[in-house]
Amino acid sequence: MAKFTRIQVYQGMYETGMVPVFYHQKPETAKEVLKACYDGGARCFEFTNRGDKAHEVFAVLIDWVRKELPEMMMGVGSIVDAPTAAIYMQLGADFIVCPILVDEVIKVCNMRKVAVSPGCGSLTEIARAHELGVEVVKIFPALQVGGPEFIKAVSGPMPYVSIMPTGGVSPDEDNIKQWISAGAFCVGMGSNLMVKNAEGGFDLEKISELTHNCLLTIKKYRK
Repeated sequence: MAKFTRIQVYQGMYETGMVPVFYHQKPETAKEVLKACYDGGARCFEFTNRGDKAHEVFAVLIDWVRKELPEMMMGVGSIVDAPTAAIYMQLGADFIVCPILVDEVIKVCNMRKVAVSPGCGSLTEIARAHELGVEVVKIFPALQVGGPEFIKAVSGPMPYVSIMPTGGVSPDEDNIKQWISAGAFCVGMGSNLMVKNAEGGFDLEKISELTHNCLLTIKKYRK
């Protein structure tokens, strides 16, 4: 079962301000990236359900994280159905993230009191997510949905909404400034954060540095 309560997860998302998003089929590679993000200050991490037997990789990762990175809250993304969400919760996922709004996923997470952030792209979907008890909604793909201006527009009629944009967020200070100044609760960042070196491997030192700098930038521009 989850190590962290959903309240702790939401607090962690806000306090750090960023959720790294990553998938790799090799547990050892995923461990290295996780450690790099952790060393940079990340305390929430979204492992995406994007490959065959991804749940088996996650099972290895979460056991390792509990021992080696005790403050890391481990979530699972790219969840589109309730049975898959249930599998990952059984493995100990602290939170579930979806690219779309699926009522059944939210309901099964609520039954287990596990944090869930569904993907929304309109005011109607955001309202539906709130009706189902969601605390933090994911806007995805954030840039294509409308970017920072979409978040600003939503805050007019719905100032109580907590939004996590994912898709189009980069570690550049100006990019982060736009999202945070627009009112983002936190940001999700994937490939733009997971940079590689000249040899094609993940540049762990750079990933750690970018993570650290992103968290500092988020604090700088928080209202």
